Amino acid sequence: MLVLLPPSETKWAGPRRGTPVRLDALSSPELTAAREQVLDALVEVSARPDAPEVLGAGASLADVVAANTTLWTRPAAKVSQVYTGVLHDALGLSTLPATAARKVLVFSALWGVLRPRDRVPGYRLSMGSSLPGIGPLASFWRPRLTAVLAPEGVVVDCRSAAYAAAWVPGGETAARTVGVRVLAGGKVVSHSAKHTRGLLARHLLTRGGRAPKNPGALHDAVSEAFDAKLLEPARRGGSWTLEVEAR
Repeated sequence: MLVLLPPSETKWAGPRRGTPVRLDALSSPELTAAREQVLDALVEVSARPDAPEVLGAGASLADVVAANTTLWTRPAAKVSQVYTGVLHDALGLSTLPATAARKVLVFSALWGVLRPRDRVPGYRLSMGSSLPGIGPLASFWRPRLTAVLAPEGVVVDCRSAAYAAAWVPGGETAARTVGVRVLAGGKVVSHSAKHTRGLLARHLLTRGGRAPKNPGALHDAVSEAFDAKLLEPARRGGSWTLEVEAR
């Protein structure tokens, strides 16, 4: 089983002292050149007066955007500590056993994908952004992630739409992929969706018993703690959908 997560908009800036990011030490080293390309572009654009506008961050986040200019030198921290948003807080990534954390993959506009043990600095960049010389980030990462990712077993997709666009499972992988849709009273919700996805991911990663091997078994595992319904792919070659009542 592999759980796919988005990053969080809010991030811990990191410790005051320590070693900066080492691209060659990150998981999926095949992405090193792409990561360097995006990182250089982000540092350059973040030094511009119009950086908040270019990055879609708003004037109130000018200081956060300006901090991007120090990404090469700022001390790095574990991914499990850097992401501090609603989903990640509900999941409690830093408290997961090592065996469970190895089943998590976090998508990132800057780094492509990361594992919880990877060490990176906090940053400001969303997958919906377009960087000079790079273009739309989802389009930039899609072929590169497709070349690298070959997950085994059931894939539990808890990503938001922008990050789901950066890697679309195909073929046999799609038949093992289940996207999580959060509902309240039969309607799709966004307010509590992140919290619910975090709780669901933690349940799957910490529950006892055997890991689910197929979408049906995943539904059974989720139903131990949630009101859930499994929907077959809407089209041939597509992924499954798991509708879960908000918590």
